[in-house]
Amino acid sequence: MSQATNDQMLTLLRDTIVAMVRKDGPDLSARQLGVFLTCYLQDGAHTVRGLAADLNVSKPAITRALDRLGELDLARRKVDPLDRRSVLVQRTLKGSAFLRDMRSVMNEASGAKATKTVKAPVARVGARRAG
Repeated sequence: MSQATNDQMLTLLRDTIVAMVRKDGPDLSARQLGVFLTCYLQDGAHTVRGLAADLNVSKPAITRALDRLGELDLARRKVDPLDRRSVLVQRTLKGSAFLRDMRSVMNEASGAKATKTVKAPVARVGARRAG
């Protein structure tokens, strides 16, 4: 990936985060947002153990992130009925709405950048010479 593409992605990320902050919504750390997005964007059941492995962080770090997500009702934990030692992470309606809002903000930020992008000048065809 080129430096310009990386910079565009970082600018989009920044614009999305700034817009979310301005909306006065939940203020999530990078780890909390990583856990949230992993739960909502990757299909299948998620466990504390699995999230820790996927994100390469400790189980206590995942637990702290889930504590915050639970306080905000963006995710909830439930003991796995098939394995009581395992904790499942569940999506919530409020979390789904937050993700929808984030997508909308990101689309708006992406569209705003596209309209601000300076397009290369169109080469003008010279006037025909009178013969």
